[in-house]
Amino acid sequence: MSQNHPLNQFDKSQLIAIAQNFFPQSQITDIKPFGSGNINDTFLVSLQGIEAQSFILQRINTNVFREPKLVMRNMRIYGEHVSDRLAKQPLDRRWDVPQIFTTAQSQDYWQTENGEYWRSLSFIAGSQSFDAIVNTQQAREVGYALGTFHHLTSDLAPERLADTLEGFHITPRYLQQYLEVLAKGSIKKSIEVDYCLKFVGDRHNLAHILEDAKAAGKLRLRVMHGDPKVNNILFDQKTNLAVSVIDLDTVKSGLVHYDIGDCLRSGCNLAGEEIEQWESVRFETEFCQGILQGYLPIARSFLTDHDYAYIYDAIRVITFELGLRFFTDYLAGNVYFHVKYPEHNLWRSLVQFRLVESIEAQESVINQIIKDIR
Repeated sequence: MSQNHPLNQFDKSQLIAIAQNFFPQSQITDIKPFGSGNINDTFLVSLQGIEAQSFILQRINTNVFREPKLVMRNMRIYGEHVSDRLAKQPLDRRWDVPQIFTTAQSQDYWQTENGEYWRSLSFIAGSQSFDAIVNTQQAREVGYALGTFHHLTSDLAPERLADTLEGFHITPRYLQQYLEVLAKGSIKKSIEVDYCLKFVGDRHNLAHILEDAKAAGKLRLRVMHGDPKVNNILFDQKTNLAVSVIDLDTVKSGLVHYDIGDCLRSGCNLAGEEIEQWESVRFETEFCQGILQGYLPIARSFLTDHDYAYIYDAIRVITFELGLRFFTDYLAGNVYFHVKYPEHNLWRSLVQFRLVESIEAQESVINQIIKDIR
């Protein structure tokens, strides 16, 4: 993984040449890095002379997404299903689905001579994203956005979607990977590393809760987003209402509990994932209440009694999972996530593990919130 800014890796004329495969008749006036994602390289391309003035250009990270054609197929199935459903049953407010632009050859990706896969997506105009929730109204909108995503896909058969990331959000798999990395190498010990080692060691059973419930028939497979953190939700710049859920690479069959938990994990940590003062991280139950006030009224149509019973566990399982992934990547030499310095993934793991502790300390409060809204 490169540790540099995406634009530094590419010649600008090279980027323009790639972008013109999607809009061959248009003049490109500017191209610049966009967003703060950890996986793909993303650019905002400005065009001259057509109504849609900008679009998103992305290089798909094939180290992570080894089947980019299937990723695009899933995105297409999702987009067509939701667009059809909205045409038949419009919402009472704005909701945008990212559009996939095709090449002159009618492909939804462009493959370069050296095997890179690029795609082009519509830019949701008049929108903005946030790395952290700032108030309870925004928290409700985050919950509304995820609820709308799940609602609009609740009648899409999950088996139609390819498994583009085998093992993704299967927490026991991440625990197994961690144990394998642990068994391989000599670990550079420190106070922080020792803390993480003990933390994971004390919580091996946590990794199995959701998958055991699935195996027992208590939780069923649905369409999941896979990465519904706060900065993957777009808000209208004028109304401040949520208008879209983006970053659809990970849309696949899975447990919606991983989505619910991940949304709450990211939304209720005001310090963010990148803070080095990890001891100060706290799970904010006020925002947890706001998110669930936005989510649960929409989700009532498809949630079961068992689904409600596992919401609290979902929050701490996914938080533990992400911390475990960061820590494993640190021990393995930072091969998955973009990092800015060698200990970056270690500090990220500390943030998530501290968040788990805060969630566990507030179990009764969180369960009461779920009960009251239900």
